[in-house]
Amino acid sequence: MAKLFPIEGKIQNYAWGGTTYIPNLLSVDKNGEQCAEYWLGGHSKAPSMIKTSEGEKSLDTYIEANLEPVLGHYIAEKFGRLPFLFKVLDVRDMLSIQVHPTKIEAEKGFKKENEAGIPVTAPNRNYKDDNHKPEIMVALSEFWLLHGFLTEAKLKTVLETVPEFNHLKTVFETGGYFGLYKHVMEESQEETNKVLQPLVDRILPEYKAGKIAKSSPDYWAAKAVDSADDASILDKGIYSIYFFNIVKANKGEAVFQDAGIPHAYLEGQNMELMANSDNVLRGGLTPKHVDVPELLKHVAFEETIPNVMKGDLQDDGIERIYKSLAPDFQLSLISLETSKTYKNTAKTAEIIIVIEGEVEAQDADAKVSLEKGQSVLLLAGCEYTIKPKANSVLYKATAPVA
Repeated sequence: MAKLFPIEGKIQNYAWGGTTYIPNLLSVDKNGEQCAEYWLGGHSKAPSMIKTSEGEKSLDTYIEANLEPVLGHYIAEKFGRLPFLFKVLDVRDMLSIQVHPTKIEAEKGFKKENEAGIPVTAPNRNYKDDNHKPEIMVALSEFWLLHGFLTEAKLKTVLETVPEFNHLKTVFETGGYFGLYKHVMEESQEETNKVLQPLVDRILPEYKAGKIAKSSPDYWAAKAVDSADDASILDKGIYSIYFFNIVKANKGEAVFQDAGIPHAYLEGQNMELMANSDNVLRGGLTPKHVDVPELLKHVAFEETIPNVMKGDLQDDGIERIYKSLAPDFQLSLISLETSKTYKNTAKTAEIIIVIEGEVEAQDADAKVSLEKGQSVLLLAGCEYTIKPKANSVLYKATAPVA
């Protein structure tokens, strides 16, 4: 059985996406469409296509028919499917404030909504599948994101120094993180506008004059209002911008986000690897469905100290692995100078994408040339080499095998 295949993913067009990065990466003309994500994986919403000797095949159905040959015994038995979803993201406008459920809660929520007869495609659906969605991202450019609650001391400082938030200090002192977040998320739109409008009036002129640094929550709050379709309805997500950590990841740096950590991507491009799921519970900065009671069930109401990871460079001096707590996936950066060759034996399915340069991937039976934006699928047991034709940067998605 062949073990090395060219694979082609699918572009997702979301309103927050950019118009140039992904088309340029893939060398396709999208006529100014907002290309937000490029998916590589077997998720039923947008499965990738693999090129076999028998023609193109959908990855999800191919894996279903060849479960153990593709995934190997350990991953096939543990997950019963490709456990990860690999993406390239281009974030032009900030994404929704969001949190992901645990595996147990995802199973319960998915079952409950199925039994209630809510279609999976319904806009008010919270659970699109029965899986958790931990995720790790590596920056492809300077990348900004919100990640978890500020420490207690920092959040108190925000409530004391932002005049519009002074009245929330006692709410935080008496109710903690949960009490504060519940208070602002459950307040009426009229009250939200009353609190936030003076803040917006104060920061928007400075933002438009280019006087606010991206490290300040004022920058992102003003940007959210400036890019909103209706600036008269102020989004509750603005509170989160001030309550959460603002994190900057430089190119090659990674951030892991487990279940319960509230977060939002703000700007930049990244590689993202996650469990094979599309479950998102939203908390603002979005026209999509926001279910506040459900959201409050899943947020980790505790301080978060951001961990911006550099990755662990392997002994070969080529592969840098970004380790996380997730059993579903493992993300690597492979940097190849023309004098180097990357050799590996896949323990389970791997997907590799070329971000810069040009390489040749080869096993005992097949040889594939890959240019920038092109990808290859390696099946379990595949002994392969990757030789660069120019200095090249690749990212690899797989799952850890015990």
